[in-house]
Amino acid sequence: MNDYPGERLGLPATGPRSIARPGRRIGALAIDYLAATIIATGFLGFEQFALPGEAGLTQFAPMAVFIALQILFIPTTGGSPGHRILGMRVVRFGGGGWVGLWRPIVRTLLLVLVIPAVIWDADQRGLHDKAAGTVLIRA
Repeated sequence: MNDYPGERLGLPATGPRSIARPGRRIGALAIDYLAATIIATGFLGFEQFALPGEAGLTQFAPMAVFIALQILFIPTTGGSPGHRILGMRVVRFGGGGWVGLWRPIVRTLLLVLVIPAVIWDADQRGLHDKAAGTVLIRA
């Protein structure tokens, strides 16, 4: 049995390089989706209160922007804007460091499916992180 999330991974219990906890993760997700919605509203014609029949394909604009933000920012800055604002970063599992180009794509596509993100192991790593070979840690 583990005393804290990340112990099996050799990560500290608290502070830098410890597993990012759920509150920060949810906060980062909210920041990222809010930013995506603002960008989609300002530049892609997304109307927040339009009915699906009236909105057409623009109803998917915030999700498309969210996906783009994740895929662009994770390999270049080590995390999405929400991650970085709340003091987290995404690193490769096992060795830390740069995640490369394919891991953010796999991680993000699974993240938008929601289910892999809400199923965690004892180390609080979602299935999306396990499949991509990443871990979300405190910076």
